[in-house]
Amino acid sequence: MKSSTPKLLGIVIALQVMLLIGQWVNPPASTAQAQVPNPSERQMEMIDQLRTLNGKVDHLISVLQGGIDVRVPKADPKK
Repeated sequence: MKSSTPKLLGIVIALQVMLLIGQWVNPPASTAQAQVPNPSERQMEMIDQLRTLNGKVDHLISVLQGGIDVRVPKADPKK
């Protein structure tokens, strides 16, 4: 078991060196640029969407209050 320890240690060190060289040679692909959201614009957009949703719900309520006419066809006696 002692003879494999230096080999494993050498492999680990070699892999770490390769990783360091790879990070040093290859620049990062892109940097993250965070955009700070404007809270007032977000809230105004949410209010607009809620107004649209309220209009749709009001239309649905008016349709349902008007009544729904459901007609069921008579069953075929041959079946």
